[in-house]
Amino acid sequence: MRIGTFLPTSTPDPTLPILGDIGAAARHAENLGLDSIWATDHLIASAPMVESTVTLATAAALTERIHIGYGVLLLALRPVPWAAKQISALQYVSGNRLLLGIGTGNPAHGDIAWRATGLSYADRGRDTDEALRLLPDLIAGNSTTLPDGTGITLSPGTPVPPILVAGDVRRAKRRAAEFADSWIAMGLGPEDVAAVARELAELATEFGRPAPTVSLVVSLPEDLAAARERRAAYAEAGVDHLIVAPRDADWRSGYEFVAAVH
Repeated sequence: MRIGTFLPTSTPDPTLPILGDIGAAARHAENLGLDSIWATDHLIASAPMVESTVTLATAAALTERIHIGYGVLLLALRPVPWAAKQISALQYVSGNRLLLGIGTGNPAHGDIAWRATGLSYADRGRDTDEALRLLPDLIAGNSTTLPDGTGITLSPGTPVPPILVAGDVRRAKRRAAEFADSWIAMGLGPEDVAAVARELAELATEFGRPAPTVSLVVSLPEDLAAARERRAAYAEAGVDHLIVAPRDADWRSGYEFVAAVH
């Protein structure tokens, strides 16, 4: 099981921002042997949040091995050709180390970002599905016909990164089954993984695709022994990728704790 953490570019608590040196954090995570580092994404969130593509480009430029991930990209907030161009560029500059998490947005942030961009919050699920149908060909540099009939080819193309679709509801799981390599969720316990994996496999058969793996964003116990036991339970349950966020602004210690658990 792979294990990663979030870069210090956002926080769940507006009064306690976790904003740190992106380059130093990326290098530290890589030197500790972690598998991945992730950037959250939003235009207008409920707390400070640094733009994700700039964050990941910075991390890519200052590392060599570690994977960089959108955790997760709100695809429906962007014109899909522009999103594809940025994704392809990150693949290129990182040496194909990108992990492409896709989501529709946490309701906790509200709909202000959609209103600010003149887009439909209510239709964000449908718009995400439509974008995911186009995205692989656009990233790869294949000729693609947009919904309005415009034919385009983005160049240079790059390998399509692994796609992870986020969301706990049935529609999100169905989206993962149709488009993704992995389904990503928050806070699921090890005891619940097997049932979700079966559900994803059943959904995937409708699309003639292999079942997506399970990836999780979790909090671990503060006690190291208990955290290692929890990690082992996730591994035994078949989780593919575990992503652990720092608890507070002391991201260095947080990364070192995650590495010790790993």
